[in-house]
Amino acid sequence: QVQLGESGGGLVQAGGSLKLSCTASGKVASVNKMGWYRQAPGKQRELVATITGGGTTTYQEVVKGRFTISRDNANNTVHLQLNSLKPENTAVYYCNTVVRNYLTLVLEENWGQGTQVPVPQ
Repeated sequence: QVQLGESGGGLVQAGGSLKLSCTASGKVASVNKMGWYRQAPGKQRELVATITGGGTTTYQEVVKGRFTISRDNANNTVHLQLNSLKPENTAVYYCNTVVRNYLTLVLEENWGQGTQVPVPQ
């Protein structure tokens, strides 16, 4: 199996910053696309940002200029820097990866357990 370990969430005041990290471990041959999604209370899960193995990034329009996704390929880790946080950014943030399993050589999609980011009014 492949496991995703997330860290970095927590309470932050409006205008503040936070950095989320997610590391893929286990039967990892290679990591393709990595990304972050979020689910706000009462809403559906939505894409925040993705990054390919070559470093090409995509962002949800509303977070452009405030959030930055990056990756450390040597450590199979993806980061999400969140700046100028707003109360409407309150959500559970989930890491998502597409990993090639080294035993089966099959591409697998994996989700982290989610990390809470509350931004009070």
